[in-house]
Amino acid sequence: MSEIKGDLLRESFDEYLPTRDGYGKALEKLAKQDKRIIVVDADLASSTRSLWFSKHAPERFFYAGISEQNAVGLAVGLALEGKKAFVSSFAIFLTGRAFEIIRQSVCYNNVPVKIVGSHAGILTGKDGPTAQATEDIAIMRCLPRMNIIVPADAIEAEHATMFLGDFEQPCYLRTNREPTPLIFNEHSYRFEFGKGMQLTDGRDATIIACGALVHIAIEASRELAKKGIGARVINMHTIKPIDRKIIEKAAKETKVIITAEDHQIIGGLGSAVAEVLAEENLRARFKRIGLRGFAESGSPADLYRKYGFTAERLASEVEELLKLD
Repeated sequence: MSEIKGDLLRESFDEYLPTRDGYGKALEKLAKQDKRIIVVDADLASSTRSLWFSKHAPERFFYAGISEQNAVGLAVGLALEGKKAFVSSFAIFLTGRAFEIIRQSVCYNNVPVKIVGSHAGILTGKDGPTAQATEDIAIMRCLPRMNIIVPADAIEAEHATMFLGDFEQPCYLRTNREPTPLIFNEHSYRFEFGKGMQLTDGRDATIIACGALVHIAIEASRELAKKGIGARVINMHTIKPIDRKIIEKAAKETKVIITAEDHQIIGGLGSAVAEVLAEENLRARFKRIGLRGFAESGSPADLYRKYGFTAERLASEVEELLKLD
């Protein structure tokens, strides 16, 4: 049977906030704590929540206009002068339009700029496929020296951003516009970079999820428990470097592994997990849940139902794979 581990999770997921709010809240704290922190935004500060930083440190907040490449370049220059630089915009623009600058100026030179892409995934909704960043993790994951964090809720986003305040490596932080459930207890949560978090126990199957799919994976685990199926849930908030040990342990202790992400199945969380399973010669039935092409315009709830990002779908996939015994 599945069992929630400790007091890490809330009893009910009835309070909602977008993960971008966690980012903004952390920036407010960092503005007061460290005068070396600077923030650059490409004309979307209200939406990314980086504007919250400017309320406390306007002299350390910079608008680059609708120019993502310039925003990244400005952040790199300030970082090279000893500042701790964050740069924000919509994920689709920041990882796409500014890719070359991120590759050459940030990663090649190993400059510890923190790149924060908001409005990621089909959770962005009615703005449609031209604004839904569903390839951004793959784009960032292929870059040498780039690290990737995908918070599961606003509390995790806040803790991850606070961690990044002193992080001396390049990193991509992915956030959402749409409110999602707060799943973690604020007082017991601790962010540990590069370490997956097992949220429920289970010996039959493992669901490895990131971002907005984590709370859905927990709900799927609860549904499976009603049928006597124990599904452990792993929150893989750090996609790169991926936690190989927790994947190996899951493959050895459970029969089935499913990954779930609001992203293309190629190049994201599913690919990262598959690489570990293949390289370590681990035997487990495996399936990736994610996108297999462009999505459509629609409400986030409708899009999640259409593309199978639901607890019912995850539970069903687990059951189908277990039937192969």
